[in-house]
Amino acid sequence: MTDSRCRGLTYVYPGGVRALDGVDLFIAGGQTVAIVGQNGSGKTTLVRHFNGLLRPTEGQVQVGELDTRTTPTARLARVVGLAFQDPDRQIFARSVQAEASFGARNLGLEGEALTRAVETSLSAVSLSGEKGTNPYDLGYSRRKLLTIASVLAMGTPVVVLDEPTTGQDARGVRRVQRLVAQLAGEGRTVIAVSHDLRFVAESFERVVVMREGRIVLDGSVADVFAQRNWPVLRSTNLEPVYPAVVGARLGLGDTPTDASVVEALQRRGLQQQPAP
Repeated sequence: MTDSRCRGLTYVYPGGVRALDGVDLFIAGGQTVAIVGQNGSGKTTLVRHFNGLLRPTEGQVQVGELDTRTTPTARLARVVGLAFQDPDRQIFARSVQAEASFGARNLGLEGEALTRAVETSLSAVSLSGEKGTNPYDLGYSRRKLLTIASVLAMGTPVVVLDEPTTGQDARGVRRVQRLVAQLAGEGRTVIAVSHDLRFVAESFERVVVMREGRIVLDGSVADVFAQRNWPVLRSTNLEPVYPAVVGARLGLGDTPTDASVVEALQRRGLQQQPAP
């Protein structure tokens, strides 16, 4: 498995904006990690360092044995696949199949292996029937899924998804959730930037909260959304997920998901039943 690490990561854009300020972060291979925070907190800037789209102004980013400061982007692409927040900044091919094939082919896949990888990835996002379609004839949400399929086809050990549920309806969100679970089951690392806190709570084991280029919370879903951390969340313009609020009001403890609320209520019911 491929570990990822940032040490003292600072990034200053050419105009002088300090987007990251001394970030220390370790992500073990195979973990599912969501990065959340208000707009401008540094989330996208952070994840673009993992595949070399950005290079540190100060500090270091290491993915596996690769130092991103000196490793060519083409080499990093074999390890880290990134689906952009805006699919229209990533899509350029004239057919869905060509788009889904591009990255995998550049990594050396060919013949049956390439065909299998593309078909599997398109099936995972329900685009198998659109192979000959021009991507720009798809709606925004399906273009978003196409960029995810393109990354899946590459088979990288680290997958980064920037706002993967943007524009998705409930069915699309569930589809992305299944993809995260599938990738985790394969032992691949999944890192996602997201404003959808319900999706985060239900899909990831760890949450990193950013504010003004720094990490202000980092822990399990239950820990980050626990009532004691609500002031920190609100300082980043984030509200605790609804199940956590319900659990706190009912005295159920840390309940960041609907399932955890139900489980806590069931436990309470069993505890309150009279002995036979």
